[in-house]
Amino acid sequence: MFGLDMSVAALASLIGVVIVIGISMYDEDLNVGIVGIAFAIAIGAIYANLDATKVLRSLPVDLCMVLIGVTFLFGIATTNGTMEKLTSKAIRLAGGNTALIPLILFLMISIVTTIGPGNIATFTLMAPIALIIAERIGMKAFLMSLLIVGAAEGAAFSPISPTGIISTYFVGKMQPQVEAMGQTMGSIDSLAWKIYFNSMFAQLIANVGGFFIFGGWAWIRQQRNSTLSIDEIAPRPEPFDKMQWLTIGCIGVMVALAILPGMPLTRSLFSQTVMSVIGNGKAVNVGAIAFLLASFLLVCKAGDSKAAIKSMPWPVIIMVCGMGILVDVMDKAGGLNALVNIIASVSNPISVTGVLAFVTGVISSYSSSSGVVMPMFLPLVPGLIDALGGGSAVAMISSINVGSHLVDMAPLSLFGAICVACAGESEDKGKLFRQLMIWGLSMSVVGGILCYVLFGLLGL
Repeated sequence: MFGLDMSVAALASLIGVVIVIGISMYDEDLNVGIVGIAFAIAIGAIYANLDATKVLRSLPVDLCMVLIGVTFLFGIATTNGTMEKLTSKAIRLAGGNTALIPLILFLMISIVTTIGPGNIATFTLMAPIALIIAERIGMKAFLMSLLIVGAAEGAAFSPISPTGIISTYFVGKMQPQVEAMGQTMGSIDSLAWKIYFNSMFAQLIANVGGFFIFGGWAWIRQQRNSTLSIDEIAPRPEPFDKMQWLTIGCIGVMVALAILPGMPLTRSLFSQTVMSVIGNGKAVNVGAIAFLLASFLLVCKAGDSKAAIKSMPWPVIIMVCGMGILVDVMDKAGGLNALVNIIASVSNPISVTGVLAFVTGVISSYSSSSGVVMPMFLPLVPGLIDALGGGSAVAMISSINVGSHLVDMAPLSLFGAICVACAGESEDKGKLFRQLMIWGLSMSVVGGILCYVLFGLLGL
């Protein structure tokens, strides 16, 4: 009934992946990407007739290079002070109206995450600032955490940010298989942005809805008579220097080149030669754009390459690549098909969205959402469509992405841990820890219901 009629190789690969995920849940300091590669080599050689050289050829080079290029470019923007000044100037837009500050922070984190640095880099940069501001304006750290985590995770799937790049990579790999089943998916660019907006919408409902329900609306109403000066909240930053303006210009160019070639009205502006430089002649490669712009900034002395390299999220890059190798071996050994059969046995084309969101949410509560869960579950989508006899690929992808990221408020994750660590001195951090833990773990259930309704029943 549960798809357990499988080969020894498939069973071994499935057990191997379960062990690796278990290790990632038990020891957060251990990079499971390295462990995943070791398991892939052992399983491949012993059970799948794959020698070590063949296993290592499974490295997702395209994905790795895009992640390196994008995170390096924004490493320059972070280490040369551009991102910090942008943040300060954005917060000061509130003037004397403190009720606007949460909205500005939400929008700022959403926009900055979208344009390239990604959820981890943006959150690490802005969460400490946001939580200090929360104490100054009399807002509970739990409420501010709901907003800033929701903003960062909602915008995480921008196709020009690291988490979105991971998602888009797997979508591109599965697209031929899904379309061979008769399901039209459209262009990879439009798919990537639809998945982004699906994630943003789900996070808005869950986290922003939670903000208003658990005290945010009452706090906003209390701010009518606020007398705080914006200089007390966010001191005026120094003006941008020439190198920082150049960095802003390069970020703008990257965003434009990532979006405009895929739009019908502007596609004709880009020649075949230009498209070959920034992609494969048909589609844009944001990694290529990032390498070109980063090199330009370095030549212009606008950034420090050593500092930028140190700021890059190497642990996540290694996790994604290592798990990618392990999942590829698991696929060749038959384990991926066995996992598909297990999930399909308790689902139908509609309810599978809720099942995927719940399962990925539970695992992500104790493991890396983008480094472990996404590389493991996204490749299941074509097989699930085939096993269930239908179902929307975009709905399943969105459910995996949303389910795995809604739980990141839990203090066992990077986001929740930063919220606890950076909360103001007046906060009861023990109470905040419990609040974030309860919220994060409950999101696995809420995420399952939400994805079932939004992507299963409503078909968004």
